[in-house]
Amino acid sequence: MERYLNLGGNSSVAGFEIGLGAIAVAFNDGSCYLYTNQSAGIANIERMIELAIGGSGLNRFINLYVKKGYASKTR
Repeated sequence: MERYLNLGGNSSVAGFEIGLGAIAVAFNDGSCYLYTNQSAGIANIERMIELAIGGSGLNRFINLYVKKGYASKTR
């Protein structure tokens, strides 16, 4: 899992892992959510990947657009 840069300094996202048509997002509380093209939509996954790589805005995007659009949750 790659560490999220958190350029804004106030994100609860700790890290992410990009897969084929998917992104796993780990949060500071230890939870990890898997978002897929099927669960969250292709455009949302593409945007989440851009934000994750850029290190800013991922937590806000998830809260606004895909909060419950995850395929699975661990922990």
